[in-house]
Amino acid sequence: MQSLHHHQNSISHYPSPPSNGGVAVNVLGQSLGVGQGSPGSASSQIITPHWQQQLLKCEMIRASRSPHHRARASAMASRTVTKSAIPITNPNKPPPEAVTKESDGVENGISPSPSGESSTNGAISSVNHPSSTVAPVAEAPRPTAAKPPENSWSSLDMGGVQIKHLPPTSGLFSFTFLINLYLNHNALTTIPPEIARLRHLELLDLSGNNLQTLPPEMGMLTKLKELYLFDNHIASIPPELGTLHQLQTLGIEGNPLEPSLKAIVQKEGTPALISFLRDSCPIPAQPPPRSLRDLLAPGEREALLEDSNVEVFSVLCFNILCEMYATERLYGYTPSWALEWSYRRDLIMAELLKHQADFLCLQEVQTAQYEEYFVPKLVAEGYEGVYYPKSRYKTMNEADRRLVDGSAIFFNRSKYQLVEQHPLEFSTVAMQRPDFKKTDDMFNRVLIRSDIAVICLFENIETGTRHVIANAHICWDPKYSDVKLVQVALLVDEVEKVANDFAKYPPRPPSDGSSAKPPPTYSDGTKIPIIISGDYNSVPGSGVYEFLTNGVLPGDHPDFLSHSYGRYTSDGLRHRLGLKSAYAGIGELPLTNYTPSFHGAIDYIWYSTATLSVNAVLSEVDRGYLEKVVGFPDAHNPSDHIPILGEFRVKPPRDGVARPPPVFPNPSHA
Repeated sequence: MQSLHHHQNSISHYPSPPSNGGVAVNVLGQSLGVGQGSPGSASSQIITPHWQQQLLKCEMIRASRSPHHRARASAMASRTVTKSAIPITNPNKPPPEAVTKESDGVENGISPSPSGESSTNGAISSVNHPSSTVAPVAEAPRPTAAKPPENSWSSLDMGGVQIKHLPPTSGLFSFTFLINLYLNHNALTTIPPEIARLRHLELLDLSGNNLQTLPPEMGMLTKLKELYLFDNHIASIPPELGTLHQLQTLGIEGNPLEPSLKAIVQKEGTPALISFLRDSCPIPAQPPPRSLRDLLAPGEREALLEDSNVEVFSVLCFNILCEMYATERLYGYTPSWALEWSYRRDLIMAELLKHQADFLCLQEVQTAQYEEYFVPKLVAEGYEGVYYPKSRYKTMNEADRRLVDGSAIFFNRSKYQLVEQHPLEFSTVAMQRPDFKKTDDMFNRVLIRSDIAVICLFENIETGTRHVIANAHICWDPKYSDVKLVQVALLVDEVEKVANDFAKYPPRPPSDGSSAKPPPTYSDGTKIPIIISGDYNSVPGSGVYEFLTNGVLPGDHPDFLSHSYGRYTSDGLRHRLGLKSAYAGIGELPLTNYTPSFHGAIDYIWYSTATLSVNAVLSEVDRGYLEKVVGFPDAHNPSDHIPILGEFRVKPPRDGVARPPPVFPNPSHA
């Protein structure tokens, strides 16, 4: 066993993880010492199934007070089996037949990949929506912390060795790969807030110490399933621990705990206490406002403001989190009152209006909420809207249809005129492609999805400049990266088609005989300013991002998963739109989606570089704030996504070529 040793009663530094491939233990050469907690009175116990389980686990932990009890027990159990590592078995792990390796990710207490992706729970997948436990793409590291390194061991037993002090600088808190940590039966009086760095912990045993309080930062350990505090001196639980939404057991027996809190555990179990703590937690301080980050030099901005011929417009993109998906089961870390639509909708509306964007591209807008809330509110603010629900609405009755979510584009009606709208159902368009053979891949992967996009054609009322604005919500499931590519390819194909058709439309005739500058004409669709925004459920390193950015993607790209999709996979993907992400110039935001299981950029505003330039973008969320919250939604952020925004200017015709004279409408176009 490796000795991780500094001096007799203090651990202030850890060397590198042991190289013996086994589980690390700490040998300090101390005699057995047990922290004296305040044992509960058996005569006053309320014996419910919840409390019976609590007492059983308490007795099991009390029997583990000898030095390195778990490590020695695991070593003895493994002597008859040849292994490359000595595991510590989680004594509370369900039997093998109840938990599969795929769903648990831990085998005999050793996790080969502690940062592995969460499995898809059947109940959650039936909702067809990512959540705190099912990420939209493979897990990504927090923007403010390094990705946990892979290790051959993931459990550390430091139990029963009379440790008196854990300093904040302890090397223990650099072991971010740990899943199980045993600090039981020592002489600890405090736990430093730095414990929150061990974000992958699923089991933490602090039993049998001299603890009187717990750091509120422990609420950041959202993967915890077992937290043992038996036999300490703890009288209260910080309400910040209400974010431990996956906690199955909070071991409190043997503490002088506040009777009301103890009664909740006795009668209803740990989840009920966590819910109580979560909903009674004080509202945290509001994060600093997100500012508009100017990409122009001061002189350029001044020149822009003085030039009346420059056309500037802004686009906001926001997945607002549909009311139907905002449930405690999916977002158990969010206070129930902060999930209520009546609370979230006002925050959403305030976010939409504060930036005064010309175009609002929204995803996950429930049909009823679009009609009853967004249209009246935004029409009163000078907007008009276009909406289309996900294609599954066609199979439902009228009442259920109103619960289906979809995508909406609102536009400033004093500045722009809607010319056409094109709803795009990806499954329907895929069926119509002659090169898509009706294979199992098509029926079992592409056609089962109800994802949609909305494409709108606009004209600037004053100048006649045309715009194509697309808003898409792409398949979320990380197992369907091929479908994401197919949907995005279908979207780009459709945008190119409608843009080319739009270019052929005659210009608007001049109104009331004014001598204003004639409206522009367009030789083809690539000359029209194009915006393609939405929730793409794809990170910057994905095939989707590569295709949209580069305009090409080989047909054998790994994200196609070796499936066959006609010319898309035989010839590869290609488009001529010359797109770039609005944030590419400064680097994509660290995140646009933030939950305990995932944090990364998956929402984008793409623009045609031949016709548009970026003036400014909305900045990222304050990183200091992110370090203190486990995920969104929360009291200040109404969705698990954040809004993104870009301000653009229309580029003048190249080389200063004069605009061609207007072509008046031909009756044949009517």
